[in-house]
Amino acid sequence: MDWPLREAAGGRGSAQDRRTRDDGAGRSDGGARGGVRAVAVTDDRGPAYAESDPGPSDPGPGGFDRQPPQDIAAEQSVLGGMLLSKDAVADVIEALGPGDFYRPAHQAVYDCILDLYGRGEPADPITVAAELERRGELGRVGGAPYLHTLIATVPTAANAGYYAEIVSEKAVLRRLVEAGTRIVQYGYGAAAADGANIDEVVDRAQAAIYDVTERRTSEDYVALEDLLQPTMDEIDAIASRGGQSQGIPTGFADFDELTNGLHPGQMIIVAARPGVGKSTLGLDFVRSASIKHGLTSVIFSLEMSRTEIVMRMLSAEAKIRLADMRGGKMSDDDWTRLARRMSEVSEAPLFVDDSPNMTMMEIRAKARRLKQRHDLRLVVVDYLQLMTSGKRVESRQQEVSEFSRQLKLLAKEIEVPVIAISQLNRGPEQRTDKKPMLSDLRESGSLEQDADIVILINRPDAWERDDPRAGEADLILAKHRAGPTSTIVVAHQLHYSRFADLAHD
Repeated sequence: MDWPLREAAGGRGSAQDRRTRDDGAGRSDGGARGGVRAVAVTDDRGPAYAESDPGPSDPGPGGFDRQPPQDIAAEQSVLGGMLLSKDAVADVIEALGPGDFYRPAHQAVYDCILDLYGRGEPADPITVAAELERRGELGRVGGAPYLHTLIATVPTAANAGYYAEIVSEKAVLRRLVEAGTRIVQYGYGAAAADGANIDEVVDRAQAAIYDVTERRTSEDYVALEDLLQPTMDEIDAIASRGGQSQGIPTGFADFDELTNGLHPGQMIIVAARPGVGKSTLGLDFVRSASIKHGLTSVIFSLEMSRTEIVMRMLSAEAKIRLADMRGGKMSDDDWTRLARRMSEVSEAPLFVDDSPNMTMMEIRAKARRLKQRHDLRLVVVDYLQLMTSGKRVESRQQEVSEFSRQLKLLAKEIEVPVIAISQLNRGPEQRTDKKPMLSDLRESGSLEQDADIVILINRPDAWERDDPRAGEADLILAKHRAGPTSTIVVAHQLHYSRFADLAHD
């Protein structure tokens, strides 16, 4: 699946531009016929407009001193409704944060109401005025009479949720204006700087718009006291589930017990020598997330085609030998099992992108879009050493280091676990036991540094067919930032293109 990075309308001029050009042409022709030629005033920063036509961006008599989008009446009605009814408070909390209010005084009142509501205390003009006075903010918001004015303003508390939507929409528009201003600065800054990286500028612009659409209004820094309660809630939730996985389940019981699944913001490296099964393990994680648990995932594959990926998934799900599927040797039982699994597989929220020569910027842009539209929960990149930046770099090691850093930033930005498939160097082949180590990660020490989890795959029968452990594979948890390291033994069923838990007695 390949999404175009540029909108279809991007290359066409706006309707206003076309209208202006047509009008300008009409005026010139008419002037020529009448013996008088109309003169168009041209500004090299935009299209040409006749003197009588100020253009679509005419600021009007107030010049460019326009106020940001706002609706003071809606803000007052929201706060008035909250002061009248506790139910209105519950409705508004879901839609607004303090930063969504335009007036600082309204932000202070809203924050005070939330604080009282959170403590289980009544939030009315008397209690709010007392709390604001305790904070030294009562005079700044207009005094106690202004709180009664808020109540007098609101027609009914029942509509507080609708007023909150209006305030939220204005807040999004203000952030859009701010993002547009930053993007303009990025563009002019890059134009003024020699050797500016255009891809990085575009990526920063996309990130600015993404932040607006995601409505991220929180500060970059958070006080510890504000973090304690959410953390305690998370600990309590884990205990109430009996320690069950809260993250994305991988499908391997021992692995999930050790890691509690894959968590948002984590970067996971899956590494092995060629032919050992690293891509297969990545597909196992995706199958568990999307097919078994209905969580949206995406595979950015630089190695396999989309058809090969789907064929491997069907082989694993229906337990049909991959060689028989590729060779057209499927039995009637195979076809029956395949038909039985097709409906469930087809409903899985799984996306595949096998675009050639994908850059890191393209992957980030597509992942952001999937997060916005489909609530993306897992990203797999297969595999790291096939990626290219499309620009000249000092060394391949430096380039892979940059990929590693960008993938970690992507995981934190869109708050999903990102799995990066990677190759190991020839180190394991030169050792007697052939067992991979963390230092075998190919081309960059940054992979080891940036990753939260590093999984190395060891298959004893990959080196010795008659090995007594034939059919087994070791998932070596060589790095685990949030817990202990360990080696998890699983069964490899590569003829079905899958790994599986070992049967326990």
